[in-house]
Amino acid sequence: MAGGSITEILFSLGEQEKIVAVDRTSNYPADVSEFPVIGYVRALSAEGVLSLAPSLVLGEDDMGPIEVLTQLKSTGISIRRIPERHTAMGIVEKVLCVAEVVGYPESELDRLTQEYLAKVKDVGRSRDEVERGNRPKVAVIMALRDGVPFAAGSETSAAGILEMAGGDNVFAGFKGWKPVSLELMVGANPSLIVMPERGMKMSGGREAVLSHPSVKVTNAAKNNGLVVVDGMTLLGFGPRTLQASIDLSKEFERLNDAQK
Repeated sequence: MAGGSITEILFSLGEQEKIVAVDRTSNYPADVSEFPVIGYVRALSAEGVLSLAPSLVLGEDDMGPIEVLTQLKSTGISIRRIPERHTAMGIVEKVLCVAEVVGYPESELDRLTQEYLAKVKDVGRSRDEVERGNRPKVAVIMALRDGVPFAAGSETSAAGILEMAGGDNVFAGFKGWKPVSLELMVGANPSLIVMPERGMKMSGGREAVLSHPSVKVTNAAKNNGLVVVDGMTLLGFGPRTLQASIDLSKEFERLNDAQK
C-alpha cells in the first residue's frame, strides 16, 4: 500500500490480510506497524517492493516516482492509483474504489455506500450549523519551517477540509503550501489556526507556535485559538477525515458563540 488513507481504508473494510507492505505515511491503526515499509508514498523503493513479490501496488493519486512505477509495471505487477477529491463525497468515492479493486463482496457494496452517505449527511449538517453564523477565518499551518509558518493555500487537502467544516481559508489567494511572511499573516489575521500534531511538535510545541512573531499578532493567538489534529486524520482524506471535519465544525461553532 502506498498512502496512509489507502491503508486505513483497507483496515476499515476488514481487508488488511491483503496487505504485504505499507509506506511511511501509513500509521493508522496501530497494527500497521507490523508490516514492512517500502518508502514514502511519492518516493517508493523498487527494490523493496520487488523483494516482497506483490501482485498489486495500490496507492494514492500522488504515488511515485513514475520511474519506479514503470519499472514495477514492467515486471507484471499491477499498479492502481486511487483518484482523490478533497470533498466528503470524494472520500466516499475513494473508499468504494478501494473496495472494488480488492474484490470487496458485491453484496456489501450497497451497505457500505449507504453507511458512508449517512456520514456525509452528518458532515453537511455540521457545516450548516456553522454557516448559520459567520464562517470563521482559519489558517492551516503545517509547521514552522526555518522560523516561518508554512501554510495551506487553495487546491490543498487542508482547503478541502476547511470547506467541509464551514471555515474560510484565509490563504485561499495562493495555491498549494507556501511560507507566509509576517505581513501576509497580519493581513490575513485568522481567528483560528489548525495544525497537524506532528507539525506542532516539530515547531517546538503549542506555546512556541502561539508566541511566534508571525502568529502572536493574530486574533487566533490572542484568544488561544490553536486547534491541533492528527495529521493523517486532518489531511489524509481517509475515513477519519469525515469525523475530523465534524469536530472542526464544532470548534467553529464554539468560536462563533464566543464572539457573540
